[in-house]
Amino acid sequence: MNLLKFMPLIVLTTFLMGSSFAIGKMGLAHASPLMLAGLRFATAGLIMAVIVGLLKRPHPRTLENWMKMLLIGALQTAGVMGCIFISLRTITASESSILTFTNPLLVVVLGTLFAGMRYKWYQWLGVLLGLIGVGITLGTQLQWEAGLLFGLASAFFWATATLLVKKWGGGMDTWVLSAYQMLSGGIILLIGSLLLEQPFFRWNGESVTILLWLSLMSSIVQFAGWYYVLQKSDPGKTSAFLFLAPFFGVLSGWLLLGEPLYPSLIAGGLCILVGIYLVNSEFRNKIKTNSVRNSV
Repeated sequence: MNLLKFMPLIVLTTFLMGSSFAIGKMGLAHASPLMLAGLRFATAGLIMAVIVGLLKRPHPRTLENWMKMLLIGALQTAGVMGCIFISLRTITASESSILTFTNPLLVVVLGTLFAGMRYKWYQWLGVLLGLIGVGITLGTQLQWEAGLLFGLASAFFWATATLLVKKWGGGMDTWVLSAYQMLSGGIILLIGSLLLEQPFFRWNGESVTILLWLSLMSSIVQFAGWYYVLQKSDPGKTSAFLFLAPFFGVLSGWLLLGEPLYPSLIAGGLCILVGIYLVNSEFRNKIKTNSVRNSV
């Protein structure tokens, strides 16, 4: 199908991905990081679990598959989102979004080291450009905060979860996997909040609005819209548009929080975006190759 017809939905979903960093940072004025992240994904996961139950989507029949979903939730939701929300305490939403969305670059590195994947020269060029971009974006900022490490950790957790989903996800229903990995990850985050921080959530109009936006729009609507496009179009071509998410992360940080747009941030971000685009072009080639193989 013509990808242009899905562009409004692609722009919406990547906007929701990117803007969630600035909105999440706004939420930290009313809640501790792990508590806010836990409430967000426990709420979204519970709603989606009810939906997939009512729609009678196929659920796992073995304990092994349930444990796989739990592990993916621990990495994708608890690991990624926990690190993101902690990072937002000490670095800007723009920096956090750029660091988190370096995950496609890490997929190449981790896939080569641990999954036996092979990539072409332009993917590695993309990884190199991405690393240079991270250095430009953060290296000129002399204040090395702990949030930088948590931002990089979120990308690492996301890349690891991506490889596990590629390995295990074929035998699971996408919507069921999403529902229960969010729910399990949200519960882990809430437990982590009780054990690792002084948890609080101030219930008021602004905090509830932020929580509902993060749970409904930036989780459920974002996921449903993105996977609808992936199912109805070429996943390789569509995935290349993920570079819009950190762009919207930087833009929303500037608009909503007044975060400065340093020249180094813009130059480094552009390097990372080009790097991600080059890495994602390999996914398109792999899909075409696999389609030919499967048809023989």
